[in-house]
Amino acid sequence: MYNSNRKIIYGIIIAMAIITLLNYATSSQGALLSLLFTLPGVLIAITFHEFAHAYAADKLGDDTPRRQGRLSLNPMDHIDPLGILMLIFVHIGWGKPVQVDPRNYDRRFSMEVADAIVSIAGPIMNFILAIVLTLIYCAIVKFGAAFYMTTAGSVTLTIIFYAIIVNVGLGVFNLIPLPPLDGSKVFLPILPSKVKYWFVNNEHIFYMVFLALWVTGLAGRFISPAIDFIANQILTFGQFIFRL
Repeated sequence: MYNSNRKIIYGIIIAMAIITLLNYATSSQGALLSLLFTLPGVLIAITFHEFAHAYAADKLGDDTPRRQGRLSLNPMDHIDPLGILMLIFVHIGWGKPVQVDPRNYDRRFSMEVADAIVSIAGPIMNFILAIVLTLIYCAIVKFGAAFYMTTAGSVTLTIIFYAIIVNVGLGVFNLIPLPPLDGSKVFLPILPSKVKYWFVNNEHIFYMVFLALWVTGLAGRFISPAIDFIANQILTFGQFIFRL
C-alpha cells in the first residue's frame, strides 16, 4: 500500500472506529452481549486466515513468514489491534498482514500465480472453518440435546454460530477484487495483459474506490447477500449431513 494512501485510509478508519465505539458505549446490554459472543469467532477467523497465508507462502518456498514467526496459531502473532476492533464493531476488518517475498518462491508457478495462491489461501481457510464449525454446531444439535438445553450449551451454540458468520464474512470480504484485499491478487493472473498493466499502475485509484465503498456502506450492501447465501448453503449442508 502506498504510504500516502495508507495515511488517508487509516485516518478515516480510526475516525470510523471511534464513532462506532462511542455508539457501542451507549448500546443496550443485548448489543454488548452480542459483542462478547462475537469475539471468539473473530480471533479464530483472523488467526487461521493469516496462518493460511503464511503456510501457503512457506510451502511455495518463501520462508519469510516462518522467520517472522507467522507459522503459528497463536492469535497474538496475527492480531492487528485496529483491524480486530473494526471487525468486531463494523464487521469489516483485518489481521496483521503476512509479509512475503515473491522472489523466494520456487518456480513451480509464476510469481504472479504463486502470489494468487498465497492470497486465496486465507479466504479458503475461512470457508473451511465455517464448514467445520457448522458440522460441530449440527452435531451438538443432533446428539447433545441435553447439553444445548442448558445455559452453557446455549452460549456455546451461539458462539459457534457467530464464528460461522464471521468466517464466511471475512472470506467473502477478502475476495473483493480491490487493493488491499486478497481478491486483488487472486484475480490478477486471469486478466488480459493490457488490463493487468493498467490495474497495477493505477492501484492507488482502487484504494480510493475501496475506501469510498467502505465509508458509504456500499461494500456491506454488496457482500451481505453473498455472505447470507453462502452461510445458508453451508448450514443446509450441515443439516443434510446430520438429517436435521
